[in-house]
Amino acid sequence: MTDLTRRKVLGTIAAGAAASMLPALPAFAQTTIRHFWWGNPDRDKRTFAAIDAFQKMHPDIKVSGETIGWGDYWTKMATQTAGRNMADLVQMDYRYLFEYVRRGALKPLDEFIGKSLMLDGFDQGPIDGGKVDGKLYALNIGSNTQVMMYNTRVFKEAGIDADLLSWTWDDFAKAAEKITKSTSGKVKGSDDLALMIEVFESWSRQNGHEFYDKDGKVTATADDVAGFWQFWEDLRKAGTVRNKDRTLVLDLPIVESGVAVGDTAMSHFWSNQMVGIQAAAKDKIGAAAVPAKAGGKPGQYIKPSMFMSLSRDAKDPTAAMTYMNAWVNDPDITGILGLERGIPASPKVRAALQPKLTDVEKLCVDYFDKIQSKVGPLPLPAPKGAGEVRDSFMRTGSEVVLGKMTAKDAAAQFIDDAQSIIDRAQ
Repeated sequence: MTDLTRRKVLGTIAAGAAASMLPALPAFAQTTIRHFWWGNPDRDKRTFAAIDAFQKMHPDIKVSGETIGWGDYWTKMATQTAGRNMADLVQMDYRYLFEYVRRGALKPLDEFIGKSLMLDGFDQGPIDGGKVDGKLYALNIGSNTQVMMYNTRVFKEAGIDADLLSWTWDDFAKAAEKITKSTSGKVKGSDDLALMIEVFESWSRQNGHEFYDKDGKVTATADDVAGFWQFWEDLRKAGTVRNKDRTLVLDLPIVESGVAVGDTAMSHFWSNQMVGIQAAAKDKIGAAAVPAKAGGKPGQYIKPSMFMSLSRDAKDPTAAMTYMNAWVNDPDITGILGLERGIPASPKVRAALQPKLTDVEKLCVDYFDKIQSKVGPLPLPAPKGAGEVRDSFMRTGSEVVLGKMTAKDAAAQFIDDAQSIIDRAQ
């Protein structure tokens, strides 16, 4: 061995020995959690920005964001649930909450409250809305209510002067006719809402019938459904709603709605969607109440716009709860999210957001405040099988839209099918 080689070997041994005497450096441990939500372009942009902000504050937690439209969300959720491959945190809707709890797909959050999930001072109503059998399975990330969004320019030019917080379905039909006529049909009065069970639910409540009773039985009647479908059939025949080829696209993305595109003047949404609609629409939007039945009961209601839930398949609940807590408490995160998912349940968060609200967010809060005295109670939770009932409503209603069934015959069939679906699901 040459002197040069010997010096290299000895140097290597010495370096190794010296390194072995240094204190061991902890490895950078990073856990990954998955967050799955139904979205739209504006919501997705805000959510990914919130994820980036969270990861800068918590470099040990990587968040994998997964988003898809509402129409495909529940199909994918059902597939992941069956395959026991749910995301750690999932966006949950009040309509489906009880169904997923009954499936054993969600974990209660109670053990984390006051530890990693801080809810002091939160409005109790929104918190209670996420409880099933006394346990909290879903954290409210925004409250909202139904709204008929409208194109303010088109309404003004058509001379619509109805009281839009107290109008009736007859007022709505007259406005749709007036708008269509004033624009020579270039802008139809409204989207065709015949296949939206959420609108029908308000209609049924105005007739004095909740869709489901406390035992999960269907209490909406065939007459309720027939009247609803006939109302929209009459508007289609009058040519005052959007063409049926758009009606038959089920769960149309909000950016493709008539108000966003500009070819209709009205459509039904939830108040938390105002931000997304305004981002897509060319003209300024306004907010009207869901039309009422003359002499009827309140059909509109305030509900949790959406929840965040911890899934049964969560690999690291501690990391997941750190993320969930930031969503409702951290000012950087809540500032990014704004009101796009609804009105926050924390008074502190609402106060912090107020000076930064955009015009459309101010419209949302103003509408939310004004509608308080015009709404009915929150409906009872939908039973297991409600998702399939919703599919049946759209499928059977499509037969009326296509002219293959009368509203009366289709309504009778739907009610029979709906109860059979619920009975089978129990």
